[in-house]
Amino acid sequence: MSDSAVSSVQQARQALGLRLREIRKEANLTARALARLTGWHESKCSRIENGRMTPSPTDIRTWTVHCGVPHETEDLLAVARGIDGAYVEWRRLERPGLRRAQEAVLPLFERTRRFRMYQSWVVPGILQTPAYTRAVLETIVALRGVPDDVTEAVAVRMDRQKVLHVSQRRFAVLVEEWVLRTVIGSPEITVAQLGHLIAVAATPSVSLGIIPLGRVRGGGWPVESFTIYDEAQVNVELVSAHLTVTRPGEIHEYARAFVELSDLAVYGAQARALITSAIDAFG
Repeated sequence: MSDSAVSSVQQARQALGLRLREIRKEANLTARALARLTGWHESKCSRIENGRMTPSPTDIRTWTVHCGVPHETEDLLAVARGIDGAYVEWRRLERPGLRRAQEAVLPLFERTRRFRMYQSWVVPGILQTPAYTRAVLETIVALRGVPDDVTEAVAVRMDRQKVLHVSQRRFAVLVEEWVLRTVIGSPEITVAQLGHLIAVAATPSVSLGIIPLGRVRGGGWPVESFTIYDEAQVNVELVSAHLTVTRPGEIHEYARAFVELSDLAVYGAQARALITSAIDAFG
């Protein structure tokens, strides 16, 4: 697993910076000379070349023109757009409303056949009840000040759950036990959600693993919640942002982490026993 969930973004930014540095050197320009030509502070060139900032489209066009390689502009712009799209702040993603954010992932769900989900925060959305989803989304509205279209967003998420019953789709789901004991909305909502979890785990397409409290964590360290879609991409939930990972090497790291976490989980009757214990704890 990467030391940071944003490592793929940082690596891509550094790679772009290195290419821009090569272009500058091939043009026989020092960073100071390029800054003088562009009217920038010299430190801006350094920040871009060292991957500490992503250059804007205007920055890239200015760079390539002054270095005499305008034909490289479009390729470099495409790289920069990919970096910008990989890391999206929740506020930007949710600004049009939560319904739009829920709808945005529908094409991804429709084309994916194998889902691997790990949740260290809440019950995965694909297994949520309407009341639990509402409680989660209402909290997001309150904390982030996004438009309140919770009713519409809940309907979209519930409709998305149809994929559980579509042939040739498989869902491997891992949940930390403490998620079962976290009150979302109210004890009543949480208990109903846990009962639903037991029921949906019996769905042929679903494999539900619970990672018990007290497990010795050598491999399988608790990490940020993530979903692996086939071998195509990983979506990661950060506190401040949504991260999309598409680099094969990074996807492999998340797949390896999923295997390590899977080895710590219990399944079947043992998983049901942990869920039942959590229900009993709510009295």
